[in-house]
Amino acid sequence: MTGAERALDRARARLPLSGEEAVALLAVPDEALQDLLGAASALRDEGRGRRITFSKKVFVPLTTLCRDYCGYCTFRRDPGDPGARTMTPEEVVALVQAGARLGAKEALFSLGDRPEAVFPVHRQFLRRMGHRTTLGYLREVCQIVLRESPLLPHANPGLMGERDLAALREVNVSMGLMLETTSERLLQPGMAHDRAPDKVPARRLRTIELAGKLQIPFTTGILIGIGETLEERVDALLAIRDLHERYGHIQEVIVQNFRAKPRIPMARHPEPSAGEMLRSVAVARLLLGADMNLQAPPNLSGAFYPELLAAGLNDWGGISPLTMDHINPEAPWPLIGELRRSTEGLGFELRERLAIYPEYAVRPEFLSEGLRPRVGSLVDEDGCVRKDYERWRAW
Repeated sequence: MTGAERALDRARARLPLSGEEAVALLAVPDEALQDLLGAASALRDEGRGRRITFSKKVFVPLTTLCRDYCGYCTFRRDPGDPGARTMTPEEVVALVQAGARLGAKEALFSLGDRPEAVFPVHRQFLRRMGHRTTLGYLREVCQIVLRESPLLPHANPGLMGERDLAALREVNVSMGLMLETTSERLLQPGMAHDRAPDKVPARRLRTIELAGKLQIPFTTGILIGIGETLEERVDALLAIRDLHERYGHIQEVIVQNFRAKPRIPMARHPEPSAGEMLRSVAVARLLLGADMNLQAPPNLSGAFYPELLAAGLNDWGGISPLTMDHINPEAPWPLIGELRRSTEGLGFELRERLAIYPEYAVRPEFLSEGLRPRVGSLVDEDGCVRKDYERWRAW
């Protein structure tokens, strides 16, 4: 019996997998792939049933300036580059109010890591806005969004200390930081995280841990295909699992695939195959367990994305009726009508959720007191968006 066969037997028996067994499953041959997918799907069904969720959002690129130079990023800019900008509060309000008219309920804030540390022009902008740090400015803008729109903020601002996390918790229903990888090897010259001081794995793990201590519903995940080994991919998933077991705050784990783009240093780097995505999602399910919310972005898999349901995911992430995916602008989100047909055609129910996942939305300790009434008015007893608030559109 091979190592992969033994690992599959343990997975079917609901026995915990070792890192070595998970690596064997990531390399399972094609003839055994359906067995792997079957084990992952059965585990998902056991914990999550046949309900697949998504969030209707507006993507708010608060600032494209960033002090990191990751080899795969097309979002970040230096001052003066085409597309370099920091949004004003007025621009943010106009955007989220337009999204609200289309039924969006989440304001997803993405921004570069600590641009004020390297760009004087950004420090000047912050001073004009009455702030010293980008995180301080972000908090004010999130507060304005809550006051001027019905949308609920979810911020992904990079590394954060305990004080900033606590301040942002008051104006965000959830937050996030992609771990991406635990590989320090990728920090070496010529690798994906060369010239990216905020991608040191220990620093990212520390932010995720602090969020747990503060009971912040938190999104994280791995980025596959950026030069990591299979062992390093598994190590990242195990690190996420360990933090969740300690604090219970990881509301969602994303398995995201690298996409090559013309203007990035890794433009010629190979993308993960469909089979690699299926294996990675399935192994993530088996390692993280039946109850974890597991997502893979549908827009990054093109027409192939419905097949990912067979690998054990239970969420499609945020889908916007208004804004593009500013991180992957070449990859449009599927229309919600199409997403519903693809999901329900395979025997699943598609439900809208908020930026805070259903099981956290009904647990008051995971929400600041000021946000509880608004969240409570939007969800049913299961924590999903009330069906009388769901507005299906074929955009």
